[in-house]
Amino acid sequence: MSTIAPEPLPPSSIIHRKAKNSPRWSFGHWLIGRPLATADAAHQTIGKTIGLAVFSSDAMSSVAYGPQEMLLILAVAGTQAMGLAFPLALAIVILLAILTLSYEQTIHAYPGGGGAYIVSRDNLGEFPALVAGAALLTDYILTVAVSISSGVAQIASAYPDVFPYRAVIAVAMVMFIMLINLRGVKESGITFAIPTYFFLAMMFLTAGIGLVRLATGNLGSVMNPPHFESETLHPITLFLILRAFSNGTTSLTGVEAISNGITAFKEPRSKNAGITLVWMACILGSLLLAITYLAVHVGAVPSEEETVISQIARTIYNGQGIMYLITILGTTLILVMAANTAFADFPRLSALVANDGFLPRQLAFKGSRLVFSYGIASLSIIASLLIFLFDASVSALVPLYAIGVFLSFTLSQSGMAHRWWKSGRIKPGEELVERGSTLHYDRHWPVKMVINGIGAVATCMVMLIFAVTKFAEGAWIVLVLTPILVAIFWAIHRHYRHVASKLSLEHYGGTAPHTPRHRVIVPLSGIHRGSLQALKYARMLSDDITAVHILIDPVEAEKLQKKWEKWGDGVRLVLLDSPYRQFIEPLLDYINDLVSQRQPNEVITVVVPQFVSITPWEKALHTNTAGILRDELLTTPGIVITDVPYIVSEKKEEE
Repeated sequence: MSTIAPEPLPPSSIIHRKAKNSPRWSFGHWLIGRPLATADAAHQTIGKTIGLAVFSSDAMSSVAYGPQEMLLILAVAGTQAMGLAFPLALAIVILLAILTLSYEQTIHAYPGGGGAYIVSRDNLGEFPALVAGAALLTDYILTVAVSISSGVAQIASAYPDVFPYRAVIAVAMVMFIMLINLRGVKESGITFAIPTYFFLAMMFLTAGIGLVRLATGNLGSVMNPPHFESETLHPITLFLILRAFSNGTTSLTGVEAISNGITAFKEPRSKNAGITLVWMACILGSLLLAITYLAVHVGAVPSEEETVISQIARTIYNGQGIMYLITILGTTLILVMAANTAFADFPRLSALVANDGFLPRQLAFKGSRLVFSYGIASLSIIASLLIFLFDASVSALVPLYAIGVFLSFTLSQSGMAHRWWKSGRIKPGEELVERGSTLHYDRHWPVKMVINGIGAVATCMVMLIFAVTKFAEGAWIVLVLTPILVAIFWAIHRHYRHVASKLSLEHYGGTAPHTPRHRVIVPLSGIHRGSLQALKYARMLSDDITAVHILIDPVEAEKLQKKWEKWGDGVRLVLLDSPYRQFIEPLLDYINDLVSQRQPNEVITVVVPQFVSITPWEKALHTNTAGILRDELLTTPGIVITDVPYIVSEKKEEE
């Protein structure tokens, strides 16, 4: 049993103590691994090779369904319209090049990551940032649903008997990827790197063999193609071409993922992320052109019964032999792994939005493996519901897809263009410190502004095309859902801001003197009116008071110490360093040490500041630490637990 020596009151009234306990083994450790200490975060970063697998699998996998969705629209106009597929693919690759140049600039301008949300927040304002955040979060959810459903469609192409069970299989895959991601960025990256590079090897091999056979004149057409149902033959119109183009641009989703996850890369982060972005663009562009070209020349028929990739592979390999099966396996794996891009970015983006107070704070908490566990779990649940709702149908889900990400593309590029405009108005040698980055004068600002401006115009045009051509097919759902999400963000932010204003120490006169009684421990999450109210009550019980704060974030701890020097009124403050980011265990360990030295007839009172939620939805936005402490300490002898509630009223205080 460890002992605690009497703690003298130093001049600063602040004591720094490191917690000795480590998490106990549980069943969850078997699933996701042992907890990692906060100090291990630096060792959880990834290099370019693993980064390509983690953040580019979504973009690269889209070649498995992007060309098919484009051909699906052209097919209603007959075989003559199929000749437009390759020119449309060229236009999409040009757009990819514009986006790559634009996001390359974003990566170096915002090395802290955050992508469209941070860029829009710093340059366009909070409302555009929330629109970008809502669009991207929606897109990441759809990324999981579409990529997993497309992966299951590949399996159904080779084994038609599993087609009726595609939704169940898809949800099982989502749960599997969730578990892998809960193990941490580094482990999930290593796990997913093998299937990603296996897919790339098989795609380049298959495309290479197909192009060689086509050049030598011995590549035939698809044997026994699936039946394509079309009631009437449609004319080739501008609207039809634009619909096909918008379907094909789903291949560009995921391009922004690297800019959102820069912090996951090893130093130098921006350089490594930028190189990875260029690698991804080259791979994506070449595969998109090759697959579209081959699909047209072999006469592939877009169908949910058999994918275009499957038809190309069995034509190139003369049937469903071993090479065909390996190709389908690689395609299925990359489509399933593509969801990992969303699992890597959705939690990071939701944590950024939560830190700004627009989503529940719990989404910003890192779990035992240094990942945002709440965000990963939320993404899995919502995506699974979508898969069940649409029965894992790729064609039904795709109309909801891409419009959100092109909206975020537009806002991000507009924000970057404005950033370069601001840079041109700063004098050389001066700097402008913003929330997401520091802005300096850049003599190349006109060129960079033009690049991002072209990107903004191009992506805005694609977004409008997508919204118009896909509106009746389901795009209206995203157009309605995005404002609803923004409204929810504002409601959450309004609640947090209201609570903060009620607990603010600004224009607060302090607390009354205390009277001695017995030993009192006051756990503190922060220094505000609620915690000072608990300290005031503690002074009524005793003059032997110890405030305890669990130290997780050194920056926040430093702010707390400065506040304590002003508002602590001489009360000792113990900082419990928690390397595994645990709240309850270090505090219980400290209290148990005190109990072991408790003198006869001595009572230790734990005074817990407790925030009281007025409504159930507000309760979900706050962690019930008081309730957890009460449950843990209720049966401990010699301990008295006192809750000091602080209620934030919706009514204005009387002057």
